[in-house]
Amino acid sequence: MFVPLTWSLVALSLAAMVYAVVLAARNKRIDWTVLGALGVIELGLIAQLVVGVVQLAGTDRDVSGPFFVGYLVGSLLILPIGAFWALAESSRWGAGALAIACLVIPILELRLHDLWAV
Repeated sequence: MFVPLTWSLVALSLAAMVYAVVLAARNKRIDWTVLGALGVIELGLIAQLVVGVVQLAGTDRDVSGPFFVGYLVGSLLILPIGAFWALAESSRWGAGALAIACLVIPILELRLHDLWAV
């Protein structure tokens, strides 16, 4: 795995989570700023998917391929689902749901890092 990309995604996701929590605390809906940040994170997740699959194909490490690819693909799905939910919910809980989706990304990234380090 490309470790700087992993830690960048963790940091960006946590920053987006904090912003979404602030929006929820202020009883605001999500805005274009957080959606733009989610787009940047999603592009990073796509890059990580490509790098991860290429590295998995060329490694002799004892990495569980289906789990590894499952985490890579699953991380791609979390933010769009959270963003859709946040846009559909007109109360503060939309931003809260997005904050939870942004929190899931660092958890998945750290799990990917652990799977690769074995």
